[in-house]
Amino acid sequence: MKKTLLSVAALTMATASLLAGCAKKTEAGAASSTVSASNGGKVFNIYCWNQEFQSRFKNYFEAKGLVPSDVTVNWIITPNQDNAYQNKLDEALLAQENANADDKVDLFLVEADYALKYVDTPYTLDVKKDIGLTDADLSKQYKYTKDVMTDSKGTLKGVSWQACPAGFIYRRSFAKQVLGTDDPTEVQALIDNWDKFDGVAEKMKAAGYFMVSGYDDDFRVFSDNVTSKWVNGNKINIDPQIKRWISQTKEYTTKGYNNKANLWSAESGNGAKKNGKVFGYFGPGWFIDFCLAGWTMDDPDGPKDLGNGSYGDWAFCKGPQGFSWGGTWICAASGTDNADLIKSIMKTLTCDKDTMIAIAKDTGDFTNNEDAMTEVANGDYKNAFLGGQNHMALLLDSAKSIDKSFMSPYDQGMSEKIQNAMKDYYEGNVSEDQAWENFYKAILETYPNLQR
Repeated sequence: MKKTLLSVAALTMATASLLAGCAKKTEAGAASSTVSASNGGKVFNIYCWNQEFQSRFKNYFEAKGLVPSDVTVNWIITPNQDNAYQNKLDEALLAQENANADDKVDLFLVEADYALKYVDTPYTLDVKKDIGLTDADLSKQYKYTKDVMTDSKGTLKGVSWQACPAGFIYRRSFAKQVLGTDDPTEVQALIDNWDKFDGVAEKMKAAGYFMVSGYDDDFRVFSDNVTSKWVNGNKINIDPQIKRWISQTKEYTTKGYNNKANLWSAESGNGAKKNGKVFGYFGPGWFIDFCLAGWTMDDPDGPKDLGNGSYGDWAFCKGPQGFSWGGTWICAASGTDNADLIKSIMKTLTCDKDTMIAIAKDTGDFTNNEDAMTEVANGDYKNAFLGGQNHMALLLDSAKSIDKSFMSPYDQGMSEKIQNAMKDYYEGNVSEDQAWENFYKAILETYPNLQR
């Protein structure tokens, strides 16, 4: 058990010291953590980092009357920034064995970038053996979503309601003005490789628009197409796709093809508003619904209709390279006294075809059920934000081909540090060589077990 905790600590970003410091005093307790014999706890604690899953839970589970009347659902929401969420979660998991029943973690969420940190530990329960989902329940989920959460012994440790194939979301009015068409098929033909994409960026700049909002808009396109992991053995590895992102972003910054914004900044969101000048953003279904659509609306509480900001003036295509981005997985915490409720949540929100169809149609999220997505893609679904387009049809084939073979436990730290270090280079504050030095310094401080 001690080796397990220490290996997790070595792979954690800001949580390394917390896990390592607590390993000895929690070692014996954590090793014995199992599902409680009682599956009827009265307080159900859910750990997450924003309101996305909370909305899914309330609209598609709680609204159906599936929460027992004598159970209180307690949301512990901690933002992801500066690793705050993982710190909070790790602290709770390490104290799980001796916590009061009402304080124990029951269910928690993880993202793709750090999912592996929790998969091969005793803090996550076996979705089949401990929770009770069957192979038949899980049979329609996309394979990669199960691969991500399968441990070294072949045990499934988490499930997701979403799959995350992604593409390029662009302003229809800008496309008509500059390219002469806003049709997704025709626009795709004009940007289906990076050379063509660069050519359209030049045209957009000439017309007074930015191709993308900033430095890291297309980072995930490149990082999801790598052919090697960030770390070989214990040596840091830089894939050619990462180098290409750096080269392209420097060129876009120098030539004024981007708006010099960071993806989650106010400047990035403002570029999508009615008077914004950003042509497009890269993202999957959750980004369209949970992020971009809201940024475009002048009145956030107003109708989701054409005329409320730039809402409805958008369309979707594959872009220069197919890619996926993100994903959120639901994990059952060892020590929970609510395994039956967890099973009901997992089955309803990740296995039930009707629920998957409803989430997709209501939110535009691409859900984790192949039959459901095939039905939506081939049906009469229309996305109002995308001008009535059925973008699910474009995502269907991409979802089947998502490959996470090159994921590693270092992905979140590496992705954050490379983007932070290169921002100074893009802005002309340091040379490229100095940016690399700063990157390596930051990484080796975070992961002292690695070497250049």
